[in-house]
Amino acid sequence: MVKKRKYNKSAIGNLPNDKPALYRIKTKGGKLNYAGVAKKGRVTDRILEHLGEIPGATVSIEQFSSIKDAREKEKNVIKRSQPKYNKQNK
Repeated sequence: MVKKRKYNKSAIGNLPNDKPALYRIKTKGGKLNYAGVAKKGRVTDRILEHLGEIPGATVSIEQFSSIKDAREKEKNVIKRSQPKYNKQNK
């Protein structure tokens, strides 16, 4: 299940943190700016590390049962979408 929030500190703080996740930071127009993976318990911290660095309007997360599954999906998303701020897996 994908959960979507505005790209600000208070909205990000309400995201679930109980499973590994793939997160996507998108522009107002819906273009993917960055995709990343966070381990269980680090989802909100990891997204907050980008706050202010990447001009994004929304952030969405997709939870996975394992970090391995999340990383595999991240690799496919980056390869397909070529996000502006991702340097690896392009």
